[in-house]
Amino acid sequence: MKERVPPHDDSAERAALGALLLDADAISVALQFLRPEDFYSNANKAVYEAILGLFNKGVKADLLTLIGELKQRGKLEDVGGEAYIASLTNVVPSSANIEYYAQTVQNQSLRRALLRVSGEVITQSYDQTLEERLILEEAQQKLFDLSDNRQAFKAKSMHELVPEVIGIIERLHMAKKVYTGIPSGFDDLDKLTSGFQASEFIVIGARPSIGKTALALSMASNISIKNKTPAAFFTLEMSDMSLLMRLFSSESKINSNALKTGFLSNNSDFPKLMEAAGRIYDAPLYIVDIPNMKLLDLRAQSRRLRSQQKVEIVFIDYLGLISSENSRIPRYEQISEVSRSLKSLARELEIPVVALAQLTRAAEGEKPNLSSLRDSGSIEQDADVVMFLHREREFEKDRASDEKTEDGKTSLILAKQRNGPVGTINLTFLSSYAKFVPFTNKM
Repeated sequence: MKERVPPHDDSAERAALGALLLDADAISVALQFLRPEDFYSNANKAVYEAILGLFNKGVKADLLTLIGELKQRGKLEDVGGEAYIASLTNVVPSSANIEYYAQTVQNQSLRRALLRVSGEVITQSYDQTLEERLILEEAQQKLFDLSDNRQAFKAKSMHELVPEVIGIIERLHMAKKVYTGIPSGFDDLDKLTSGFQASEFIVIGARPSIGKTALALSMASNISIKNKTPAAFFTLEMSDMSLLMRLFSSESKINSNALKTGFLSNNSDFPKLMEAAGRIYDAPLYIVDIPNMKLLDLRAQSRRLRSQQKVEIVFIDYLGLISSENSRIPRYEQISEVSRSLKSLARELEIPVVALAQLTRAAEGEKPNLSSLRDSGSIEQDADVVMFLHREREFEKDRASDEKTEDGKTSLILAKQRNGPVGTINLTFLSSYAKFVPFTNKM
């Protein structure tokens, strides 16, 4: 293995450079595929860096300008002198096949990168001081980065884009779906968002005890139990058993205190409990209970659930409890890292990621806004959708039992939506079941 020469194609490297010298405008094509490190030959790498240097100065690359640039950099003799530069233009007759040459160089570079990543994984696997999950997560991330960073960009004309958009609209029309995303189960909210959209990072913020977990669990229940859409719920604040007790209470309409104490009515409660248990048992809902969850763990588990269980939405309760791998950096930087990573995860998996978040103390009793998000302003920047729960604290002093009364009215403020309108809708909080339902004005 050590005697093997790493994958490369010297002819393609020289052909790509020769094409750039024959046609200075071909650099716009090469830039879509090639970086200096893609060249195996140090000489070819230095020549390409010099061509990029000229491009950044607004100077077109030809024999004379390139030789002058290499002289200024002190690299002319290193690459083989003027004779080597002149030989590059003899390799190809024209620049017509620049894209082919560039892709060939890129593909060989990708093979070398795969060998490098494989070697790193092998070395880490022998290191007994490293945790296995960390090795696996890093391997997955490195492979994803290779794929993600190698996506060639291309400007599309209206001739290409218009048929694509018309095709999407026709498919939506034929599907006859009310919403294009995953419905939350709250019609007023879904009318504003058209459901939770794929690849979006959604944040639900509120002060403690307002009902963030209850709202997320109500949404997860609507999605997985009623609509049979696979969903994952990461619970970092409470145990999976506690979360499931809440779910049983909300689905069976049995007072949560009665479930906790076991004081149930044999005649009425147990039939309702068994019926709810049947619905929950068949639901494609997956609960992940890992206290002090690391960001790497969350990403790895999400990928696994997406791949194996085909989950279409992920809920996280809550963002502030996710631990960064680098605990030495300031807290706001850790939260920024988590926020960016969750947005990246949503795009990678092409599903909505819904994370709950705490608000600052200054938001207590006040109508929250985007500046109320706690720990880091990057949450506001990274999120595609931000919504807040707001309820007057007087309701907490004397909660209604289980009736849909005005006392339980809670505002859900859609404060940011990157691709849609904002607004406020009303929900009813049923405190006995820790459940949110659509608001009605029924007296």
